[in-house]
Amino acid sequence: MNRALKACSYVGLGAGLMYFLDRDRGNRRRALARDKAVRFLHWTRSGFQKAVRDAENRAQGIAAGARSIVTSHEPVSDDVLAARVRSRIGRIVSHPRAIDVFVQQGRVTLRGPILSREVDHLLDVVRGVDGVQEVINQLEPHEHPENIPSLQGGVGRPGERWELMQTNWTPAIRLLVGALGGGLAAYSLKKRDLLSFPAGIVGAGMIARATTNKGLKRIIGVDAGRRAVDIQKTITIQAPVEDVYNFWLNCENFPKFMAHIREVRDLGGGRSHWVAEGPARIPVSWDAEITEKIPGKVLAWKSLPGAAVESAGIIRFDPTPDGGTRIQVRMSYNPPAGAVGHVVASLFGANPKREMDEAFVRLKSLLELGKTRSPRGEDVYLEDVQPTRGGRQSFTEWQAPRERL
Repeated sequence: MNRALKACSYVGLGAGLMYFLDRDRGNRRRALARDKAVRFLHWTRSGFQKAVRDAENRAQGIAAGARSIVTSHEPVSDDVLAARVRSRIGRIVSHPRAIDVFVQQGRVTLRGPILSREVDHLLDVVRGVDGVQEVINQLEPHEHPENIPSLQGGVGRPGERWELMQTNWTPAIRLLVGALGGGLAAYSLKKRDLLSFPAGIVGAGMIARATTNKGLKRIIGVDAGRRAVDIQKTITIQAPVEDVYNFWLNCENFPKFMAHIREVRDLGGGRSHWVAEGPARIPVSWDAEITEKIPGKVLAWKSLPGAAVESAGIIRFDPTPDGGTRIQVRMSYNPPAGAVGHVVASLFGANPKREMDEAFVRLKSLLELGKTRSPRGEDVYLEDVQPTRGGRQSFTEWQAPRERL
């Protein structure tokens, strides 16, 4: 076991030296590693400071709660009691703004429309609020709220949940769980026996959960849909909205400025087939479809079921006062192994965020100056790019006044 571990360590050390001491790209890789280390230190320090402040606030809250138990016999003002009730309502019902709260000398009156299934739970919760003497029910329950404007939309509330069961953890909880996970991982490494192995797995999971602040499904990519990793980007291009939108609408242009995209084939009917370069240059393919298309304003897409890499995204096109276009991209995807796979890939340079930044630089040059260099080192001119079907015959109509690089 020890010999195998030493052999793996030597192989890993050799691979690391080859990676960072490469004659052509070694300098860049070392610089990126240094930047990542500095960023990690800043992130760690900032996270620790937030955790300390959160712990202090929690301690003050516990002390205030203890004092309130001792002084619970003291009267509470109507304004304070109304605020307490409203804060609890916001966690219970799906349409809290539809409910009016009136308080007079400890008597709470509830008015307004509400879904029938939420009435009993709401009344029980309000009765349990400190300072409430009586609850007067003047609510208007509705089984079918289709014709009630104030009951349209809304999001179901999970109610009071144990903090560890929530999606987002507070800094203090993350620090505590991360410390416990580190202890379990250290114990597993020290013992190195069969019984300590599960403790190491649990500890690693706790560290990943506390570090990323993402749910377990999003971390490992199992049944996480398309939202294991979120990426957002905004850029301004000095070109008309219509032309920028038409360029994006023709997905077959993407390999000309996106490094990881090998091929995009239009299947018709808003569907397309994508081939990308995955880890170790292994091709990964999937089909996608356009889910929303507002000419000149919005373009949204998602991968079809069964895709190796589930993804979804939306692009918004907004005109600027000087005649340019501001593009806002929000994309979510689920790589193999989820967020963990994203982190591992980024350590070896396969960082989708950085690749998107570089792709947008090429796109900006292509649409503004009429020329760029493709990820494969070829010169690409705007007039050679395929226009959108049903759009202009070429992009030279608006590009002609611009000088080539």
